Amino acid sequence: MLLLFETPAGYSLFKVKEEGKLEDAEALEKAFSTVDGAKKVVSLRAFSKFDSTAEGLAAAAALVDSKMGKDLKKFLKKHVDGETLIVADAKLGGIIKEKLGIACILNSGAMELMRGVRLQLKDLIGGFTDADIAPMALGLSHSLSRYKLKFSPDKVDTMVVQAIGLLDELDKELNTYAMRVREWYGWHFPELTKIIQDNMQYAKAVIKLGDRATASQHDFSAAGLDEDIEQELKDAAIVSMGTEVSVDDLENIKQLAEQVVSLSEYRMQLYDYLKSRMHAIAPNLTVLVGELVGARLISHAGSLINLAKHPASTVQILGAEKALFRALKTKHETPKYGLIYHASLIGQAAPKFKGKISRVLAAKCALAIRVDALGESSGASIGIASREKVEARLRQLEGKAIGDASKVGKELQNTKTWDKCRSDGDSQGLLSAPKAYNPDLDANDEKMKKRKKDASSERKAKKVKSKKERGENRERGP
Repeated sequence: MLLLFETPAGYSLFKVKEEGKLEDAEALEKAFSTVDGAKKVVSLRAFSKFDSTAEGLAAAAALVDSKMGKDLKKFLKKHVDGETLIVADAKLGGIIKEKLGIACILNSGAMELMRGVRLQLKDLIGGFTDADIAPMALGLSHSLSRYKLKFSPDKVDTMVVQAIGLLDELDKELNTYAMRVREWYGWHFPELTKIIQDNMQYAKAVIKLGDRATASQHDFSAAGLDEDIEQELKDAAIVSMGTEVSVDDLENIKQLAEQVVSLSEYRMQLYDYLKSRMHAIAPNLTVLVGELVGARLISHAGSLINLAKHPASTVQILGAEKALFRALKTKHETPKYGLIYHASLIGQAAPKFKGKISRVLAAKCALAIRVDALGESSGASIGIASREKVEARLRQLEGKAIGDASKVGKELQNTKTWDKCRSDGDSQGLLSAPKAYNPDLDANDEKMKKRKKDASSERKAKKVKSKKERGENRERGP
């Protein structure tokens, strides 16, 4: 009987000398309490050393997944011949028996034997000390942890959290700076604010223009202005009501405008960087809600793995915590959406369907986030399929609403009910067969009319008679 034992340094195969002690746990514990006693129970048959850390990592990963690697297969073929093998994993033992035809066992006695071998490992193998085995075990454990977690620099979500935070701050600063440029330069050329609406074009025009008196001497095509807007600018500069400013003032205004332009360009670069990082870290989530919304969800949760722990109901209202707790406190309706409201799919929905679509989208996002955080694939197939389902649900809701408003579905359903038997050429069913003409009914109608006429004449006669009687009584008096 042989014992297969895996170490951080390589595979080892031990010959079990006293098989009878496997049934006695106390005897095994006593035997392995000393090195000499351990050598009487087992002896080293063969040892296969790992050539590199990568080879050790591959072997350890295969054993963790209960798989037999190529090196282990060669090792067992070479050193095991018709003997029973003790293994630590029943699933691995089944694979060895199926592929190599080697009988494998695993019981309580085998586990006690392995515990004893692990206790006296350095003396049983020989050539190793605790100082040698400890760094090997530590390095292999770190490598295996990185392998199991699929660690990659491209999957670090901290960069996304920092990038989206900086992007939001840049938007605020850009808006403040742009408004300051408009207000400052508006003292000199107030008409320019209404002519150019875009902040980036306004800042470029200020840099190019300088003093409004020189507007006719400049070409504003580099600032991205159309010919009509450029001509309107030059015409307004001639009749402008702005005040005159000094050269120093214009230089300071230009420097501020240059800051706006440079920050806008950096903002575009930062957005491209964030877009590429989101496609690398969370491709499925990005397909569903977009780069900005996905990055804000990750930032709000703290990390992608934390976001993956949230249920769909939490993902739906993430970012609306204040409104949620206020609604719970005041016993009002809870919010239907949070940060996910800014996703394009919810923006496409009608106002009365936004709640339903946000619920469907949050459910799909929860699945996509878990695939991105814990899955092995780097594609966006799950996100694409989920987006198609959400879009189909949106079309279904809109189509159902149109049908309800026009009552087309109800009319079609009623038509099918009424004409149930007409398609077969049958005149029976809800549409009954035409009846024959009955002349007796006309005679009956005449009799009824005559009776009604006689009854009405009798009533009139009674009324006249009663009036005459009341008149006679009045004339007699008391």
